[in-house]
Amino acid sequence: MAEFVMPKLGADMSVGTLTCWHKRVGDVVRRGDIIAEVETEKGNIDVEVFSGGTIEKLLVDQGQKVPVGTVLALIHEEGVSAASPPTVETPARAAPSVATPIAITAPPRDQITVGSRVRLPISPSARRLARELGVDPATVAGTGHGGAITREDIERAAALAAARAVPAAPVTKPAEDRSTRIRQTIAAAMSRSKREIPHYYLSTTIDMHRALAWLGEENSRRPVAERILYGALILKAVALSLRKVPELNATWEEGRVVLKPEVHVGVAIALRQGGLVAPALHETDRMSLNDVMQQLRDLVNRTRAGSIRSSELSDPTITVTNLGEQGVESVYGVIYPPQVAMIGIGKIIERPWCVGGEVVPRPILTATLSADHRVSDGHRGSIFLAALTQLLQEPSQL
Repeated sequence: MAEFVMPKLGADMSVGTLTCWHKRVGDVVRRGDIIAEVETEKGNIDVEVFSGGTIEKLLVDQGQKVPVGTVLALIHEEGVSAASPPTVETPARAAPSVATPIAITAPPRDQITVGSRVRLPISPSARRLARELGVDPATVAGTGHGGAITREDIERAAALAAARAVPAAPVTKPAEDRSTRIRQTIAAAMSRSKREIPHYYLSTTIDMHRALAWLGEENSRRPVAERILYGALILKAVALSLRKVPELNATWEEGRVVLKPEVHVGVAIALRQGGLVAPALHETDRMSLNDVMQQLRDLVNRTRAGSIRSSELSDPTITVTNLGEQGVESVYGVIYPPQVAMIGIGKIIERPWCVGGEVVPRPILTATLSADHRVSDGHRGSIFLAALTQLLQEPSQL
């Protein structure tokens, strides 16, 4: 039996409201099907299912507010007998005496005593947060390695307590309230980022003459609806540059870096009601430029129309913010946790540039990198920016 849970749609989400079920008990679903709609501070999100089978039970009513990780539905998976209990998970859960010595790697002061003798690991950071939020760690089930209690576990427990104490808010809220809440959510995430992540910043100027010349020639052969914007070149070049410095395509989870095998570039998109989100273009490095452009258009349109998918919000491995269209020459972004890097793209400006000993006018772009010093350093960051520059000198290879 598979559990369909309230997904965590970004590091700043702890609670979501189930606004609508798109499936009923008895319906057959396949991996990737939209099963529900969830309202978050950033809008309504279409949530996919990641297990194929038959919906056996819906556990949460529409309009109910629940914490991240809450089981929303049970799905009887294809080819699995409903009467057969899980044979893999049960032994693991029944043998804490084997798992505990391996999992407890923190010193004794990072542990708490539950009952008479059972000891559970908890980091100092999670313990402090528990005190701040009034959560008793002894009542929290740890989801970290070996059952360790994490900050996310404490936040989830606090959100659950708040959800039980406060009646569910109406599904429909004034646009002004949502805009305010979006700003508050973004502020909370960025405050956490600046507080916890040791940022370092690099920038470089890139001659875009070859890229724009190639783009102009390529677009002259295309219908208007199929033309490629330079933003698509940037996204593809960023994705390919990560192959040179893969540690930037990662997340920071439970005190360690987790390298990601797929490159899902997040694109910062401004919302009409205010605020922004950064959904992912999945496997950007493997797309053709045509696919990048088509999927970028689709992603922007769906995001602003409020029909974004949950995987697009939860999957970005790095984010690109482009403020060139707003006339900004350079932007130094704040990393969105748990990601470890952000790329900033400014306006293309014609500037004097030395070419072959002569000063000529050239279209110049400023690209910046904000990165996590726990994961990389300025040397590795400079290799990434050099790779980005080189790729934009050979646009036909993208």
